[in-house]
Amino acid sequence: MAEPHRRRAIAYIAGRIITGSAAGSVFDYDEGRHVMFSGDASKENVNVYDYDAACFITGPPTSLFHYGDSQHIQLGGEGGQFRGFDYASGAHFSGTVSGTSVTLFDYEDGAHHNYSI
Repeated sequence: MAEPHRRRAIAYIAGRIITGSAAGSVFDYDEGRHVMFSGDASKENVNVYDYDAACFITGPPTSLFHYGDSQHIQLGGEGGQFRGFDYASGAHFSGTVSGTSVTLFDYEDGAHHNYSI
């Protein structure tokens, strides 16, 4: 995946779904800044707006559509763990959510990325 805006969006959506939080932003520790989002995210459906990327990300988690990149993202998981596939890069990702902390492992760049919602 390696694109920061897609990693951020996935961390935000996974965090919202797993915690049930109504958070309006995600803190990206790689970039040291908050990025604003709005909308709804549940296990059944996602409809969020990413203010930094200026686009919507919508659909059921198993088939999200990122309108900024015109690509799908597959997201699934259970408990405090998530995993998926980013069609824009052809790369898998996985992660964990604990409280407000989200850690995402990007298989494309082979690194962990940390966020807070």
